[in-house]
Amino acid sequence: MKTILECKNLTASYDGVNVIEGLSFKINEGDYLCILGENGSGKSTLIKCLLGIKPADKGEIVMGDGLKPTDIGYLPQHTDLQKGFPATVGEVVISGCLGRRGLRPFYSSKEKKTAREAMERLGIADLAERSCRDLSGGQQQRMFLARAMCAAKKLLLLDEPVTGLDPQASAEMYDLIDELNHKDKMTVIMVSHDVVKSLDSASRILCLCSCSHSFFGTPKEYANSHLGSKLLGEKK
Repeated sequence: MKTILECKNLTASYDGVNVIEGLSFKINEGDYLCILGENGSGKSTLIKCLLGIKPADKGEIVMGDGLKPTDIGYLPQHTDLQKGFPATVGEVVISGCLGRRGLRPFYSSKEKKTAREAMERLGIADLAERSCRDLSGGQQQRMFLARAMCAAKKLLLLDEPVTGLDPQASAEMYDLIDELNHKDKMTVIMVSHDVVKSLDSASRILCLCSCSHSFFGTPKEYANSHLGSKLLGEKK
């Protein structure tokens, strides 16, 4: 199994305070990693480090198997689009190909096909010409997931993808992510507050907690750990 990303003794700060300290874990091809942790535990800081937006204070992030930050498909947290945002669904989705387009002024036929297939896959092809500001929350998240799929070559990074969605839209989004991981063999890293769903779907769990007391392992190991038992008990 190829390792495509590894954190080695990573330390990173937020507003001058270390929120991640000495963190080590690795992601293999086809893994489904769920990142758990309370607010302020360093999840957002870790995401910025993985995307290359923020440099680590210490340690390193090693990308293997030819992976580059521009090869990561990123789905940010759900936010309501501004009413004046003019782009169509199709324009937002194909913008995920910008990293591979380079300096070319136009998208290639292959990139247009990639965007079209992503929209068809997520059931939003009929919305391609619609203004994205007119979409429901669930439709917006499908649009942004399709955009991330256009950017992703080996890895999808999803930051709380069901936040703000109703239960049905959340279930549909989780099903889509599961399918991308199991059927398409896409490696997935998902930040989540849903401990129960994470244990059900993930192959690996990373729980960030008070810097040096983080956990990394299988869902079963996490459920049997002191930290996992505590959080699961709070969910009951």
